[in-house]
Amino acid sequence: MNTRTSANENVVGQMIAVFPNPPSIDLARTLDLAGYRWKAVSSADDAAKSEPVEGWAGAVVMCDEDPEGGWAICRSLRKNDNPVGHVLVLVNGAQLADLEMRDDLFDDFCLSPFHPRELESRLRHMFFTEIRGSRESLVEYSGLILNLETYQASFGGQPLDLTYMEYELLKFLAQNPGKVFSRETLLSRVWGYEYFGGARTVDVHIRRLRAKLGEEHANLIQTVRSVGYRFGQSKWSA
Repeated sequence: MNTRTSANENVVGQMIAVFPNPPSIDLARTLDLAGYRWKAVSSADDAAKSEPVEGWAGAVVMCDEDPEGGWAICRSLRKNDNPVGHVLVLVNGAQLADLEMRDDLFDDFCLSPFHPRELESRLRHMFFTEIRGSRESLVEYSGLILNLETYQASFGGQPLDLTYMEYELLKFLAQNPGKVFSRETLLSRVWGYEYFGGARTVDVHIRRLRAKLGEEHANLIQTVRSVGYRFGQSKWSA
């Protein structure tokens, strides 16, 4: 059967669409162990026919092995009468540039091959909807609030729809205001030494963060020519 139900259904009560059918063993195992209910689909038409009455709770789409089919699924889910608001795509390093042109078709992405713990963290973040926590769990800077317990972010009281790594990058920068970091340093400190993507990954995430902060506040993340990026004002600024 393509439908799997774990004993812990409180993580996500509804069904998640998973592409392709069958998914990789690692993906199926990760979803099962994390407590998600999911159903594998083979195409956009299959996803539409198999959609539960209450709609899909989200989707995990492997675009690394079948990019055309994967993006078709994403496009169909977004243009659905009941658009799916939680879509995570799996891509390989060579597909990072494609993400910029399709950023309206997904909410988060994970580099394949993935580490199960990272994928589980990204999914948990993607499905969190509330911002709460004690003041000790918050990082605040000029209207920006990051909740370290729930992985949520807001600016000026409005929630920011950030992917897992966008949040991690913004958190690192906001915790070190005024300091300049090279792309290589950000890769090692935020993504980790085992990450095999290039420095372009940092530029893609910075661009997306600025867009989500809005034109008026995009300059919170400054480009330091020939060096890297800085968050907020340096200690030498007037």
